[in-house]
Amino acid sequence: MRLFLLALNPTDSVTEGFLPAAARLGLTVTLLTDQPAAHRRAYEKAVAEGGATLPELDIADCDVRDFREVIGRISILGRAARPDAVFTNSDHLQTQAALAAEFFGLPGKDWKAALRTKNKAQLRRSLAEAGLDTVRSAELAPHEDPAALVDVDLPFPCVVKPREGVASEDVVLVADAEELRARCAEIRERRPGVALLVEEYLEGELHTLETLGDGHTLHTIGAFRTRLSPLPYFIEERLDLLPEPPGPHSEQVLGQLRALGVGFGVCHTEYVAQGDRARLIEVNYRAIGDQCDLVLAGLLGIPLFEHILRTHLGERLPADLGARTDGRARMEYVCAERGGTLEKAPPASDTERDGVRLVYRPLRETGEAHPLYRTNRDYIGVLRATGTDQGRIDRAVEEFLADRSWEIVS
Repeated sequence: MRLFLLALNPTDSVTEGFLPAAARLGLTVTLLTDQPAAHRRAYEKAVAEGGATLPELDIADCDVRDFREVIGRISILGRAARPDAVFTNSDHLQTQAALAAEFFGLPGKDWKAALRTKNKAQLRRSLAEAGLDTVRSAELAPHEDPAALVDVDLPFPCVVKPREGVASEDVVLVADAEELRARCAEIRERRPGVALLVEEYLEGELHTLETLGDGHTLHTIGAFRTRLSPLPYFIEERLDLLPEPPGPHSEQVLGQLRALGVGFGVCHTEYVAQGDRARLIEVNYRAIGDQCDLVLAGLLGIPLFEHILRTHLGERLPADLGARTDGRARMEYVCAERGGTLEKAPPASDTERDGVRLVYRPLRETGEAHPLYRTNRDYIGVLRATGTDQGRIDRAVEEFLADRSWEIVS
């Protein structure tokens, strides 16, 4: 069976999660990407490191952002072996993958649901039209002058963000109309023609809900509590796996996902808890990233990545996934506090002590120079702490961080 996998830049989710799962399922994989050289390097590095078994991988150059090019490339490459599934874990490529799957008569996500979730302005409109939640917002179309926001009735402080953005890129809290216009202008200078969304600031504790569905049954597979950086930016610095999803909030989130048409494959949803009310921040119609998906799969004790791929092969999920519920996890991201060259940092490590496993992975090499991004691109390293006792996990993390140093020089 042949899987066509769409991707932009290489990610741990693909290299360490979905490719090994495809090998275990016996799939032949063709990877379509606009960055073939980067994926060849990532694949060769993974093979050299000798971790999980990877499938033989055909990598083909393709403008994956254009669904017409994706369909055309699959049509050409599929002459030798008809596609059995089209899949992507990229935020940016869900609609393209869904349209391609529909074109070839394959199982996949509803392209309209993929578009509703990716386009944050459309998500707000869809929820308001369904009578589920109304967030005051305004959309600034590509090339539209930020001065058009002068007469828009928005509460301050409010949040400005790219309409189709990811990873807190150019997401910032603004205090008044003057700062709003200035921030919009700054973002447009960096990213000419980007569409922006300005919306009311939803204050409250940030949570995630992780779901997996086959179009018939929708499973809740996990939930995290997220700690953000100090305002005005929204960088995720720490995530803690909760013992179970908060009841009333989770049911509300599931209802909003159904209204959006979400229920096939994996989905990562972020929401703010305001009393008994769940307010969606964004819906990412793919697996949670930044290595949280790898941790979740291990703690649940189920073939999570295989389950995700099987839904795209047309298989139904079991009524009971058989997931463990006693696992706990803390994800801690070491962030650069300024731009410059990483002079000193600890190496990768994997240790277990007192029932806690600590896995540290550098996300930058020493000697690399970077500006300060104010996004998760500021991550220098990630610490994955897992076990069954949250107190022990927290102590182990604090000791690890206190015993090590990261130095950046200008």
